[in-house]
Amino acid sequence: MSTTFTISDLAREFDLTTRAIRFYEDMGLLRPERAGTGGRLRVYSGRDRTRLKLTLRAKRLGLSLMQAKEIIDLYDSPRDTGAQLTRFLEVLHQHREQLEAQKRDLQANLDEIRAHEHEARGLLAQLDKRKEIRDN
Repeated sequence: MSTTFTISDLAREFDLTTRAIRFYEDMGLLRPERAGTGGRLRVYSGRDRTRLKLTLRAKRLGLSLMQAKEIIDLYDSPRDTGAQLTRFLEVLHQHREQLEAQKRDLQANLDEIRAHEHEARGLLAQLDKRKEIRDN
């Protein structure tokens, strides 16, 4: 008998809301079985648990949910492992390039802020000198 999980089990284990888990299900990242009257109860498999864990790991890396789904789905398919790893590397490379561009933009913004701070301090110093001269 394989281990199964309720939505509450997974929410507790991964410190998520049940709403977040339902969202991941709506995105096609999880595919629980349905049980109970009218299929209202979600029953998650060990596979669903692993997919959730991988989704959260991809999210921590900054990948979009669609990128995460694409990569996770590759591992569910009977494709060659080499093709899966190649695609994974492509996604990581694209994401790294995007983060590097953001880093450059942030650095440029920080440099501009420093220049404005320096200019404002200089102007304040001039105002203080003028005030000091008037007061004497």
